[in-house]
Amino acid sequence: MFADEGASVVLCARGDAALREACAAITARGGRAHGVVADVSTAGEPARIVAEAARIFGPVDIVVTNAGGPRSGAFERLTDEDWDAAIRTLLTSAVGFARAALPSMRARRWGRILNVTSIAAVQPVDGLMLSNAVRSAVHAFAKTLSNEVGADGVTVNNLVPGYTRTHRVIDLANQMAAAGDTTPETIASRWEAEIPMRRLGEPREMAALAAFLASDHAGYITGQSIAVDGGWIRSA
Repeated sequence: MFADEGASVVLCARGDAALREACAAITARGGRAHGVVADVSTAGEPARIVAEAARIFGPVDIVVTNAGGPRSGAFERLTDEDWDAAIRTLLTSAVGFARAALPSMRARRWGRILNVTSIAAVQPVDGLMLSNAVRSAVHAFAKTLSNEVGADGVTVNNLVPGYTRTHRVIDLANQMAAAGDTTPETIASRWEAEIPMRRLGEPREMAALAAFLASDHAGYITGQSIAVDGGWIRSA
């Protein structure tokens, strides 16, 4: 959607094949895309990605962090290594991208930082201990950062997707089905029953919010965590 709106897009992913496929899909629609193979949980990688983006297309105006979800499981099943990996993947990477992109944004007095988190950061989800805990830290980081950079024309917001028809959610349904001796379809039906709109979200629906928050129209919106969840979160 960013490419459709005219942005030059740099994507990063660990898998080269999937990255090439995503970039090819964007260029086939007339967009501009460049892929960088990287693991954002590795120290220094966010800065390398931002530098590569600036080399290819010029100063970075918009950063969207969207690292994969951590391992699911109850507290007793999680190791020190699991906690460390979740923190590096979700929190440390978001800090790294902000640190790398902000100097240029502040100098030009315009920038957008969007962190894709999860409803788990607002209303904890059973079995997602790591996501519940670490994504909440991303929200606190973003809110604090937004207060520090708002006067420089940089906004910082969180996109909070609910159950959305993505590979991650499909994988989670498969894991939960295997653990509970049931089917992925049954798990998905349970989720849908909890959602007032009685369906899963579609990726394009969250992409539309991201495109809006990255635009000039949203210049007075910062420090917010906005849900795209079909009404799943119970708080007002």
